[in-house]
Amino acid sequence: MSLSLKQKQKQKQKLAPRQVLNARLLQLSNINLEQEIILELEKNPLLEQVESETHDLEKSEETPIDDLDVSIEDMYSSESPYFISEQKKEIPIVSKATFIEKLIKQLNELGLNDDEIEIAEEIVWNINEQGYLETELVLIADRFEILEEEIEPILYKVQRIEPKGIASRNLQECLLIQMEDTQGSLHYKIIEKSFDDFMHKRYEKICKKLGCTKIELQNSIDFITQLNPRPGEGYNDKFQTIIPDIIIAEDGEDWIINTNDNGFPELRISQSYNDQLKNKSLDSKTRNFFRSKMDSAQWFMEAINQRRNTLINVMGTIISFQPEWFAGDMNFLRPLKLKDIAEKLEIDISTVSRSTRGKYVDTPYGVFELKYFLSESITLDGGENVATFNVKRCLEKIILGEDKDNPFNDDTLVSKLADQNYKLARRTVAKYRDQLGYPVARLRKKV
Repeated sequence: MSLSLKQKQKQKQKLAPRQVLNARLLQLSNINLEQEIILELEKNPLLEQVESETHDLEKSEETPIDDLDVSIEDMYSSESPYFISEQKKEIPIVSKATFIEKLIKQLNELGLNDDEIEIAEEIVWNINEQGYLETELVLIADRFEILEEEIEPILYKVQRIEPKGIASRNLQECLLIQMEDTQGSLHYKIIEKSFDDFMHKRYEKICKKLGCTKIELQNSIDFITQLNPRPGEGYNDKFQTIIPDIIIAEDGEDWIINTNDNGFPELRISQSYNDQLKNKSLDSKTRNFFRSKMDSAQWFMEAINQRRNTLINVMGTIISFQPEWFAGDMNFLRPLKLKDIAEKLEIDISTVSRSTRGKYVDTPYGVFELKYFLSESITLDGGENVATFNVKRCLEKIILGEDKDNPFNDDTLVSKLADQNYKLARRTVAKYRDQLGYPVARLRKKV
């Protein structure tokens, strides 16, 4: 018996600390970013805040109105910088952990190594609002230059944090994960072996296939309907104060795009500490400390600038993809995916996801989350691709205009949409109606 040694070379991509910092700051909301800046000022002695020239003026409570460089009309105009800055002071800065941040916090409890945590975070950042993984594993594997099979065990662990079933790739997988403690039960077998029949309510076929009675089937259905089909919904704070991350204004045929961070502390390297670093009498330990803090300070400031540039570029790309909406037709959006923006800017999809999730833009038409401008496409019978946003808007308009004493059933909604050149299957219309939050016809009937 002979033993042979084989050497296998394998290359894995590991994000540099600077890239990790860029990603971390990009995912923060404006409120949490401001807190992060203040915290970094406290931690790093080489960082200092640039004092504003108007600092003393803002601090003085006895400054007469006549001395303020703003007119009475502008002072109380909702569009004036003075009003915005004063209004912002009234908003309490509260630390709010977003749903994504709560998920990421749980990842540290899974016993993953640093490389696996990076991959797990990538998975989390590609979860849509309903809690499903909206990116193929092969794309995540490609980014980290590993095999798709190597992602599967990490995905398995992510799917079992709270809420259970998060990051599932489809409804069947989501339900099975929530029922895995009862494998072998009738309700588990229904979803595992007769999922399609269950979704289309072919109950007699299920009874025949699984050898159960109608009463046993009904009990199992009651159990299944108590599960959470959308693990991502219902976890965000609906009363969270929204401060736009981006402000856009129309300027002729162009758009001016600015990040809403004028009130944030302006950072710079402390000159006194920088001078000490040049002192040749410093011992090596102190010099290394200063250098590490210097690198950290520079990276932090660069990350803030990178965040600003990324948000502006992503917003500009969204405007270029959705000219009709930004021209005033708020009932129309073109099909647009994260991948489209990523390819246009030549950046990772995860970067676009961080830029759009939980980020809001103040437009002339109101404040909207950037993900609002993204819409999946659907192919109509004529072969035309349209955004699901447009179909849902049309469907909602039909429902709102119906006679509440005799509301339209789903078959009638299909016919009404066809009259508007949206020819869809009944199950598709029912799905869109449900996503819009409207119940079936009998529950919409006026009592």
